[in-house]
Amino acid sequence: MTPFMLTRLVAVQNLRKSFGPKLAVADVSFEVRPGEVFGLLGPNGAGKTTTIRMILDIFQPDAGTIEVLGGDLSPARKDRIGYMPEERGLYPNMRVLECLVYLGTLKGLTRNQARQAAESYLERLELADQRQAKIETLSRGMTQKVQVIAAVLHNPDLLIIDEPFANLDPINTQLIREIILELRTQGKAIIMTSHQLALVEAMCDRIAMIHNGRVVLQGTVAEVRRQFASNILLLSGSGEVGFLPGVTQVERRSPTEWQLTLAAEASPQTVLHALTANGHFTVDRFEVGLPTLDEIFVQVVRNEGRDT
Repeated sequence: MTPFMLTRLVAVQNLRKSFGPKLAVADVSFEVRPGEVFGLLGPNGAGKTTTIRMILDIFQPDAGTIEVLGGDLSPARKDRIGYMPEERGLYPNMRVLECLVYLGTLKGLTRNQARQAAESYLERLELADQRQAKIETLSRGMTQKVQVIAAVLHNPDLLIIDEPFANLDPINTQLIREIILELRTQGKAIIMTSHQLALVEAMCDRIAMIHNGRVVLQGTVAEVRRQFASNILLLSGSGEVGFLPGVTQVERRSPTEWQLTLAAEASPQTVLHALTANGHFTVDRFEVGLPTLDEIFVQVVRNEGRDT
């Protein structure tokens, strides 16, 4: 069954996993659809990696269900998955092309198919002159690109990629981004973890945020940003902002621009009334702003920490 015939390529429901007394994943549910980049976000230690390893059948869940590519994770389905783990999995003493060909054959490619695909990606990622270099001699950025090639070499239907842009400059970041988005265009699904939330915001169709082993936020990027929109006001004008009821943070962005963060119960109309009533500030622009994923991430983690 091709990815285009499935309505979802990954479905996890109420996953739970403990390691001795430590509860790593308490309750995680989400699904990943064909033709989308799905961002799996959260602070370090939130449970992202454990969740991914359960999806890949490296760990067995204590509770919950997992469906991958239409069913249980059989050997044939495993060959349709590309995975770039947090702990990189290359062989340092092997030469670049030799290593890629070997890893490609483990995913069902013939040596000739693996070589052709590897040569093509090495050329595309500006590594052709390094094909005979040993992995251990490469820079961190070069090694990162080789690791990405290893994950996509066999044209997987599902790509799970952990921090794909680590150690990359803007040019190489763009090259990797293009590869990921091409897979999405082909109807493949990508699960991406990254702390570079500006890239997540630009690339991901939907996201789920895990904190303390639970999904605390989920939806399209636009939905999530709108959900937090009432907490952010964008203000421009002249004068002294001063104390404003319901405003928890005032950040001056330029001599004439401010960003105001509101308490949960605060009303933008009350803030606007206070600004115009004090006579010390002339308002040129006042609007509800959409926060970035960085700002939402910080707010959610802080709030969850207080609740805990």
